[in-house]
Amino acid sequence: DSRPAGVVSRGTAAVIDLVVVGGLLALLYLGLILTRLALNPGGFRFPALDVVFSGAVAFGAAVLYLTSCWSVSGCTAGAVAMGLRVLSRRGSHLSPVVALLRAAACVVFPIGLAWVAVDARRRSLQDIVFGSRVVYVRP
Repeated sequence: DSRPAGVVSRGTAAVIDLVVVGGLLALLYLGLILTRLALNPGGFRFPALDVVFSGAVAFGAAVLYLTSCWSVSGCTAGAVAMGLRVLSRRGSHLSPVVALLRAAACVVFPIGLAWVAVDARRRSLQDIVFGSRVVYVRP
């Protein structure tokens, strides 16, 4: 069986994923700017960012990114970089529903990752609640 991933590799993967989601959000904003410019070039102004709307879009983008990656391959960009994979208890990919719930929990409560440092089986709080595990896929 694969060795459970530790807090440093999982934390590094999470930071990489945060950068990826930030890049996706920047691309969305650029798309919004270009759309507004194309539709109204004479009266163009940069769109104002509403905190609540921007927060909701950021939350949605992060959850969608994590959900799709975990349910399709078990790997996000950060996981690939660190040689990790998220699996179910049975060793398969997470179901879309479990991946969605785990993603939302990770975005809302990222400090749950710190539990990996004290858990004997290297599980985060999200792993315990949703029956997932994160393992190294490289020797």
